[in-house]
Amino acid sequence: MYLADGRPAPATSDAPGGRIAGRGRRATAAVPSTVLVLGVVSLITDISSEMVTAVLPLYLVAELGLSPLGFGVLDGVYNGVSALVRLVGGRLSDRGGGAGHKAVAAVGYGLSALCKPLLLLVHSLPLIGVVLAVDRTGKGLRTAPRDAMISLAAEPATRGRAFGVHRAMDTAGALCGPLVAFLLLRAAAEGYDAVFTVSFCVAVLGVVVLLLFVPGRTVPGRTVPGRALPAARALPAAEDTAGRAPDGPRTPVRALLGRPQIRRLTACAVLLGLTTVSDSFLYLALQRRLDLPVGWFPLLPLGTAAAFLSLAVPMGAIADRIGRRRLFVAGHLVLLCAYGLLLAPFGGGAALVGAVLVLHGAFYAATDGVLAAATADAAPEDARGSGLAVVQTGQTAARFVCSLTFGAAWTAWGDRTAVLAAAVGLALAAALSARLLRPAGPATAPNSPSEHTP
Repeated sequence: MYLADGRPAPATSDAPGGRIAGRGRRATAAVPSTVLVLGVVSLITDISSEMVTAVLPLYLVAELGLSPLGFGVLDGVYNGVSALVRLVGGRLSDRGGGAGHKAVAAVGYGLSALCKPLLLLVHSLPLIGVVLAVDRTGKGLRTAPRDAMISLAAEPATRGRAFGVHRAMDTAGALCGPLVAFLLLRAAAEGYDAVFTVSFCVAVLGVVVLLLFVPGRTVPGRTVPGRALPAARALPAAEDTAGRAPDGPRTPVRALLGRPQIRRLTACAVLLGLTTVSDSFLYLALQRRLDLPVGWFPLLPLGTAAAFLSLAVPMGAIADRIGRRRLFVAGHLVLLCAYGLLLAPFGGGAALVGAVLVLHGAFYAATDGVLAAATADAAPEDARGSGLAVVQTGQTAARFVCSLTFGAAWTAWGDRTAVLAAAVGLALAAALSARLLRPAGPATAPNSPSEHTP
């Protein structure tokens, strides 16, 4: 783990091709304490949420007899409703200044925690859908403010590393959650009820840690243990990409969409999200392909989480060196390889399961925090939450559509044809995204943001 050493990073400059070069020596590879505490909050919260996520597909399909199309609707709700409120969460947190980020994030974490025991009380599909929608509303509210706090606390030159450390800690929780669910299902007579109850208790602990230990205000001057850097030193002039005075009015969402970098990142996030099959469907397809025993299903997310955990920090560091947008597109090519293995006529058994899950985890390591870091590069500080929310909303809404269409395709043509269609679409989307995110030529408008920023 990287610890902040209290020293400012040296001045940086944008180099062609998305590389960040230090003047005289490398940037300090430090991760501020704020990032580490937020990582702990995410670790605890992910234990809670992944306990539910690990058993939810089996609970809905095997226990309640839901069709793939019906599951696709609920899975779309679970993964897509947050898109409707991310802009709200980002904008509210920006209006509240540094303290607003924590306040909105706390509301989001608390709302999701309250939904866990409600799963014990509802058994009809419409009511389950409502509970899942409220739970995802909480996730939508908290994601942009949390990522804004991370981006504001980290130095620009090591922002990819900071997000990598946070995502690694987050994924440690994702690794523990399915394991806890697996043990509860085997040990408890009413396994699903036990999972939902323990999930609620863990989620409450995460909210408590957030309220007690995350600073109430993130100083734009990059907080590190022992001192806060002056804002003028912490933020190079190249980072203020809003084309306005540093103390000018906050940028509205429509103005963010008018910025070329934000617009291109959002377009690519949407294109790639439309062909990114949800985790639940990928695990169901893998289970059907190999006819895995039902009791082992909750363990499938462990493979993804283990790969994500081991690769998140290295991928963040690579993104800082080679360019964040470039690695984001490359990560989707890794996912394309996982689709190919699901469709391959050869192989099977543990080797196939391991390969697919490792590729799945590598995809997340190369895209999740990397996209947030790339967006933070393009968004001005006083609209950081809104900028992150704009891109994340586009991606989440596209994945909602993907869940609906994939579930319909599975119901109509079967799982293999649905995966094949997703693979073809992903290949085309990745090619187009690589072109859209390609660094611009040397001629750039004088007051426009550099297109070479990673």
